[in-house]
Amino acid sequence: MTMTMFASSVPSWWLVKPAQSRRVAPSLFHKPGLSGRSSVYGRVLYGRDSLRLCRSGKDANTPQRPLVLDDDDDDGPRRRILQMALWAMEGVYIGWLFLLPYAPGDPVWAIKTDTIKLLVDLSLNFFFILPLTNSVGIHVMEAPTIHPVSEALFNFVIAWTLMFAPLLFKDRRKENFSGSLEILWVVQMFLTNTLLIPYMAIRLGDIKNSTSRVKRDPSWLALVMTGGATVVAVIGAIMGVTSIFWGALGRSDEGFGTLADRWDFLVAYLGSDRPTYAFIWDICLYSIFQPWLISDNIQNVDENRVKIVNVLRFVPYFGLVAYLLSSKNDAKS
Repeated sequence: MTMTMFASSVPSWWLVKPAQSRRVAPSLFHKPGLSGRSSVYGRVLYGRDSLRLCRSGKDANTPQRPLVLDDDDDDGPRRRILQMALWAMEGVYIGWLFLLPYAPGDPVWAIKTDTIKLLVDLSLNFFFILPLTNSVGIHVMEAPTIHPVSEALFNFVIAWTLMFAPLLFKDRRKENFSGSLEILWVVQMFLTNTLLIPYMAIRLGDIKNSTSRVKRDPSWLALVMTGGATVVAVIGAIMGVTSIFWGALGRSDEGFGTLADRWDFLVAYLGSDRPTYAFIWDICLYSIFQPWLISDNIQNVDENRVKIVNVLRFVPYFGLVAYLLSSKNDAKS
């Protein structure tokens, strides 16, 4: 009786033919609920399972008009607003950080040789390999001497970008992106959010149905990253912790000062160096995209770890470590 009254009150535009379906809004707005798999938020069902509400009556011959909710579609207006906001964000990101002279430091068209040298030196000290090998007496190649705060910030962002690879290659909406995810991620390693923001906008489009979807075999890079997600997570965790300690204590015998001195350096550098300023933007954007993508792909997590990942996904950087460590292996997923 309760179901009959509820179904009778459903607006006519919600009632569709059995072959049609209405699906959930972006899981950016997901709220975990029943059994950790589905919940009702407003008038929309969130989760992996579809819900079929049928109008029933005392007469068994009464025509059924089912309402089907599925998780592959989104609330149209809200999705379009999000897409427009992301494309606007892309314009601001490129304009403000690359082209306009108003942000701290120099735009790309007026970049100085000192900035280029800094970027090259930071790349040579990738993941602290050269500084650490030099510190234990291995001097095959000498590490450039850079302020440890700059090194820490650079490697923290690069390690975070590395961990995005398994997440992107197993994204349930990646079929909306017709380009190469491998190229996108490789460029992301160098230009971070320059291509990630457009990807986040494109993936919000309607998910292609199975008949129109073009199946692409995963590349070796995708197989390595997804199959080795746990290894990527461990590397990311080590690099994240190392970056924090390196920024606070690294090169302590080379005159870079106390913790307070390093903080003052960071604040001053943010106001004068464009790459460092851009890294802060990247950290902020990654902190938004990480929980969004994890929520959209929570089905890749072992069922007994879904609740904890749903909480930890909001923790910048280390929430992604938790997601990768909790991911199902290929054999199970």
